[in-house]
Amino acid sequence: MSTLANQLASAEREEVARALRLLLARPLLTEAADPTGFELVRRRRDPLARWFDYTCGWSLVVEPRRGYARLAKIRANPDGSRPARRARSGRAPFDRRRYVLLCVTAAELLSMPMTTIGMLADRVVQATAADRELPAFDPVHRPERMAFVDVLKLLESYEVLRAVDGTTEAYADSAEAKVLYRVDSTLLMRLPAAPVGASRLAVPPDEVPARFENLLTGLVRERRYGGAAVDGTADDSSGETASTDAQRNLWLRHSVLRRLFDDPVLYRADLDEDELAYVTSPTGRRIMRRSVEQAGFLLEERAEGFLLVDPDGIATDVRFPDDTSTARVAALLLLEPLCATPAGMLPEQLAEAGAGQLRRFPGWAKAYRSEDGPARLADDALRVLLDMGLADRARGRAFARPAAYRYRLTETTSPSPSPGPGPRNEPEGTTASSGVAAAGDTQ
Repeated sequence: MSTLANQLASAEREEVARALRLLLARPLLTEAADPTGFELVRRRRDPLARWFDYTCGWSLVVEPRRGYARLAKIRANPDGSRPARRARSGRAPFDRRRYVLLCVTAAELLSMPMTTIGMLADRVVQATAADRELPAFDPVHRPERMAFVDVLKLLESYEVLRAVDGTTEAYADSAEAKVLYRVDSTLLMRLPAAPVGASRLAVPPDEVPARFENLLTGLVRERRYGGAAVDGTADDSSGETASTDAQRNLWLRHSVLRRLFDDPVLYRADLDEDELAYVTSPTGRRIMRRSVEQAGFLLEERAEGFLLVDPDGIATDVRFPDDTSTARVAALLLLEPLCATPAGMLPEQLAEAGAGQLRRFPGWAKAYRSEDGPARLADDALRVLLDMGLADRARGRAFARPAAYRYRLTETTSPSPSPGPGPRNEPEGTTASSGVAAAGDTQ
């Protein structure tokens, strides 16, 4: 092979690796938001689609004319750790009310290429009033308008909605606000990543709470694995035949590599017997290492599990350590007592740790300066650690997980006159952007 051919092949590998990590962090990539990244994905879409299908069983759709690329990331273990988040209020997660309004609003937008915020609100009012299971939407009340604004801002972030005239935030202050939107209904239909449509699992509304976990499993069941359910067991009631050895092996590859590429850390203890056998087999190890290399990651393998490091930080959508919020700073501070307590910390001990942080930095975390503030601060900090795979809960206690011991707080600084912690630290042996978590994934 000539020198020029080698250079071209090397350039293609580097571009594919960069595009893979870009899509892992941003599974909905639009030309308007990132022209350079979208052009890279458009140009290398065929090898990208093949890699995602083979490695993780995920489908990639690139629409050059419409200006978006959508990677349908199906979680190996669906959970609530990556909620939709509000564009304001410290990016608080969506509550039940906002999810309901999101679903109803999305359904109404499917038939509206253009709309105003008032017309859309009226349609949502009518839709919720017609369904006896849904609380009626009442835009007269400010909390309702604020929830509606959060939904519209989320859809704007996905570029399903584009404000042609006016600003969405104005509606929170007045129901008479005038905002004109252009709707991309094609992109809207691409947002759900579940392989099974929710309408195919129709059940009486009063049965949903009791059957929620089974319904969620049904939404992400994929026929390519035959009768193997998400947990690897056969479901005779579905009428599907048991999976073949080939389908079983395919599921093992996809389930393990989905977690490796989509979670901050993959612990051996979290793998079942078959999955652990796969990653320790010669074939499984070869596929895992080759896939990691093709995506441009560095693989760190320890006795406790596996972790991917992105040297360029492209695939990292949520960073830790991070001082962008009080909870994230508190999470870093909480690691020290958590790691020093192998037996785990009780809720009372966590609350005391939160109180200790507040006493240590008297001008910091003003939102937690109340009677229940220390407990809330500790709970919010622990939630960060749980989402990052650095902590776990068991038997009423919170425990540090092995990856937590990589971090060491060396000093705190305060950039403002009022004393407050600003971390100066690095995880031992890695970079601060070692995770490939999907908190903001759109799924």
